[in-house]
Amino acid sequence: MRWKLTSRFLLSVISIVIIVIFVNTAILIGFLIFQQVNNYNASAYSEERFVREFQQYIDISNGTPSISKAGLQQLHQQDAWIQLLDANGQVIDAHFTPEKAPSHYAPIDLIQVYKYKEFDRDTTVYMGSKESISYLIGIKGSGVSRYVFHISGSSALQFIGKFGLLIVIADLLVAALVGWLFGRTLTKPLYAMIERIRHLKNREHMPSKMPGGVYKPVFENLNEVSRDLAAHEQERKRLEMMREEWISNVSHDMKTPLASIRGYAELLNDGTLTPHEQTEYAQIIEKQSLHMQDLLDDLNLTMRLRHQQLPLSLTEVNMVQFIREIVIDTLNTPQYEQANIEFNAAKDVIKHHIDEHFMRRAVMNFLHNALLHNPSDVSVNVHVDDHSITISDNGSGIAAEDLEHIFERYYRGTNTEQTHGTGLGTAIARDIIEAHGGTVTITSEEQQGTTVSIQFQVEKKE
Repeated sequence: MRWKLTSRFLLSVISIVIIVIFVNTAILIGFLIFQQVNNYNASAYSEERFVREFQQYIDISNGTPSISKAGLQQLHQQDAWIQLLDANGQVIDAHFTPEKAPSHYAPIDLIQVYKYKEFDRDTTVYMGSKESISYLIGIKGSGVSRYVFHISGSSALQFIGKFGLLIVIADLLVAALVGWLFGRTLTKPLYAMIERIRHLKNREHMPSKMPGGVYKPVFENLNEVSRDLAAHEQERKRLEMMREEWISNVSHDMKTPLASIRGYAELLNDGTLTPHEQTEYAQIIEKQSLHMQDLLDDLNLTMRLRHQQLPLSLTEVNMVQFIREIVIDTLNTPQYEQANIEFNAAKDVIKHHIDEHFMRRAVMNFLHNALLHNPSDVSVNVHVDDHSITISDNGSGIAAEDLEHIFERYYRGTNTEQTHGTGLGTAIARDIIEAHGGTVTITSEEQQGTTVSIQFQVEKKE
């Protein structure tokens, strides 16, 4: 896999280099040609036109040519000179000519002067004619240069081919070397990244060595994901174990009331029972049936809360009156009629939008836990504030190992003497509070007491 990645990257680099070479070469040649053509056309065309149109300033009378005053002015403006020649190449008139200018031109001399600037390297010579008169005009300081090239087509192509081939080979070798070095540096962490992802897929969550450079944040994130997945995997296994344990406990709890119901039902079929015994057995069956119903209701409710499918019927409620009624109902319960519960509130009216049925269950759970899992002489204080409800006691407290798992659905505290519940009460109460947009926290120290703090979300005023 590593060499496959490196070879692909190397091939990509070489392909890019080849394309860049050809494109750059084509652009360079095209730019040079364009620049030369434009420069030549701009200057050469202007001077050629001047020479051709200069005929209008040449007057020929009886075979004798002369230059008009306007023509001389034009020559002066162009910093040019002129020689008029007859048919034999003899100079018959001249103006502004340099000292080295010959007085007679053979055909070969005209060619030499036109092509090679024989007597003045700073002057470009142009030729023109009018009737039987020929003329040479030399323009000083011209930007036009003439070059004569003798090129063999086959030799030129061979040279270009060899030179181009050498350039391409050299560039490819350099590109291959640079690409291999860079590709090895690039693909090595990529290979390690692919292997890391494969390990995550196979649930192998061992941390990997983090390389430096640009890939360091990627490996940091992968290690973070690995740690999270490992933690989730352990949590999943722990919850699965707790779920199985909870199901086992529920099955055991269901068997007990079912056994009672079945046993007392068989006794009711006995015709020798007195009416009092029949009534007593029927009440036991009813009690066990209600316990089974509560167990199944808690199971159903915790599943709905877990999947966030709890429907809430919110109404505006005075929390002071609402909590006071819960405290009164608790004290009116025969089991807690001797309980020491103190209630106080910061205001007489504190309103929140809640579902009274579910919120009553959540608050009563925390209140009953404070009474149920503590000595009979425990003192419980219930305080209602603007955005919170606090239930505190001075009881035996909760062990640290139990407090850490107090809100887990499948956890039953080890220090609880009462085990007739379903083990879901605290988790259900927490989920009900959170469904209202609030939070709940429990703090406790052994032999110092426990404090339950319910915080409500601040409601925006319309």
